[in-house]
Amino acid sequence: MKEITVTELKKLKDANADFQLIDVREQHEVEICEIGGEHIPMGDVMDNLDKISKTKQVVFHCKGGTRSGAICNALEKQGYTNVYNLKGGIMAWATEIDNSVTKY
Repeated sequence: MKEITVTELKKLKDANADFQLIDVREQHEVEICEIGGEHIPMGDVMDNLDKISKTKQVVFHCKGGTRSGAICNALEKQGYTNVYNLKGGIMAWATEIDNSVTKY
């Protein structure tokens, strides 16, 4: 599984790079904090493959990186080669990039 750090994600966002950011947390978690991107809960990802790019870089994130890592592994088994897990998840983002993001 390929991973991306929060610093690398910030560089992508700052450069307005053409990539897809997908949050696989549950709705109640998204209501606590978010960093942009699309929300597709983990349990719904496999039913929404049509919403996931096969050509541009796709970064998945969750709270700490475990759920999004599992999604990346599952998608790689489906033939995706462009998926990346956000190492440390949104909690790493809150710690290293933006301390205004609520930790929970």
